[in-house]
Amino acid sequence: MSQTIKVYVPKDTAALAVGANTVAAQIQQEAQQRGMSIQLIRNGSRGMLWLEPLVEVETPEGRIAYGPVDPGDVPSLFDQGFLNGQPHPLALGLTEAIPYLRQQERLTFARVGITDPTCLSDYQSHGGFAGLSRALSMESISIVDMVTDSGLRGRGGAAFPTGIKWRTVLNTSAVQKYVVCNADEGDSGTFSDRMLMEGDPYCLIEGMTIAGLAVQATYGYIYVRSEYPYAIEALESAIRNAREAGWLGKNIQGSGKEFDLEVRKAAGAYICGEETALLDSLEGKRGEVRVKPPLPAIEGLFGLPTVVNNVVSLASIPIILAKGADYYRDYGMGRSRGTLAFQLTGNLQQGGLVEKAFGVTLRELLYDYGGGSASGRPLRAVQVGGPLGAYLPEHQWDVPLDYESYMQISAMVGHGGLVAFDDTADMSQLAQYAMEFCAIESCGKCTPCRIGSTRGVESLQKIRRREQTETQVELLRDLCDTMMAGSLCALGGMAPYPVLSALNHFPQDFGLPVAEAETTQTSA
Repeated sequence: MSQTIKVYVPKDTAALAVGANTVAAQIQQEAQQRGMSIQLIRNGSRGMLWLEPLVEVETPEGRIAYGPVDPGDVPSLFDQGFLNGQPHPLALGLTEAIPYLRQQERLTFARVGITDPTCLSDYQSHGGFAGLSRALSMESISIVDMVTDSGLRGRGGAAFPTGIKWRTVLNTSAVQKYVVCNADEGDSGTFSDRMLMEGDPYCLIEGMTIAGLAVQATYGYIYVRSEYPYAIEALESAIRNAREAGWLGKNIQGSGKEFDLEVRKAAGAYICGEETALLDSLEGKRGEVRVKPPLPAIEGLFGLPTVVNNVVSLASIPIILAKGADYYRDYGMGRSRGTLAFQLTGNLQQGGLVEKAFGVTLRELLYDYGGGSASGRPLRAVQVGGPLGAYLPEHQWDVPLDYESYMQISAMVGHGGLVAFDDTADMSQLAQYAMEFCAIESCGKCTPCRIGSTRGVESLQKIRRREQTETQVELLRDLCDTMMAGSLCALGGMAPYPVLSALNHFPQDFGLPVAEAETTQTSA
């Protein structure tokens, strides 16, 4: 009887979008017709999205990668012995040896693309639940101390120290506490949350359970973007499996400790990515930003103490508990410890996910990983941190990517999303788009955001038509200052970042002489 060979074809959304399901079906059919025994595993994506669908075959030397594979390539792959890792025009060699992967520091995404996402035994065989097992034997305050000592800060954009938030919830007395995962990933150029949920859902479940033990919360919610049906499916399947195996519920692994959770589909509004608007939405209300204080850590979901963290923040917790605070803190620089999953999009040859320690530069990501522009033209600007992030010109691409260094240049690392533009981009048009986005997505609760963004769009339209340019630029800067100083949340407070950065660094696109442009941007 022939040996069963494992073949991996991703079921990540990005892979499905370029035909991974058809490729998987074709491989299965071809194997049956040839009488070959294979085990087809639908894994998550490795993050090399320009190579999707990426097919991997397990060999004694390791996994061999082939890609991008079209259904029409499958017969020739079999003809040339790809099940034994033989050469083929699509062969990429050992997957782990591909430079794009080999040069990363994969901590949070260590299992993504490697394991069968919803197979509990596969998760455990790759170190899964080691962190939770340790946490079950610890006091709540000891868990909080370890997370604090690791230096982990929120990966959703605000970069608030995770341990401080957890300590506040732990020290607040209440009959019930909650853990809420903000998985309403809506920033342009971001997909790390989706990749993690689709490719390693148990990691998020484990991280949330540890958070529950740390703050003495017994229930959690994962608020998932409604456009992520495959992530929702993977999470719900993993939650059922974890509950049946005793990793969730009333008596976790016989410890006497309790935590359970459920998935909630998001309302489809960008503003619900803001933590208090998210909580209102979870409560069945219209998503509107709440006035703070009180903080959600004290009065959050249903008025009770609540931990609100994003997907990558919570998914970073298991490795900290499993390997210790020092292990995680040894990555990174300054006050930015650990790693961040940078997402490369826009005009790049090699779009995908790159997990690197803080301190890597934009230039390294754009060229060493992204391969330069897809158009072959010079890159001109990169928006970092989503639709509220600044457009950075080339002279800022060597600034280390860490929270404090980017604050000094009036930019933000945010969720790690990068969108690259070549020299054909009209930065005044992009600035107008950014302000229009804010005007459309504003919840309308505060005047600076609601009115300021609308007036900002009008000023940008006049500037682009060259109507009273200097007067309108002065008005636009004044509006931006008001929005940054007076808005209730980051949507209004940071919407000026892309506008002012475009205006400051690319004045010629607004009909302004280069010499007259302000060289600095007001810090938020």
